[in-house]
Amino acid sequence: MTVIDMPAFGDPGAPAYHHVAPRYIAMAYKETGVENMVTAILANYRGYDTLGELTVIFTAVAAVISLLGRRDE
Repeated sequence: MTVIDMPAFGDPGAPAYHHVAPRYIAMAYKETGVENMVTAILANYRGYDTLGELTVIFTAVAAVISLLGRRDE
């Protein structure tokens, strides 16, 4: 039943557009000192989340390399 309660795709009245996004736009430079807003959000506000994603990607790449590097004798 959760999908029924979701706002329409691209709806400007969706909570995501009225809660965090305006704060990031207004305060990103003041709080982080980073001029690039995307870098400020990824490195400072979402740092742990980004680290988790990078860990998953690294693990997947390591698994693929280990599988491709196997030699069947």
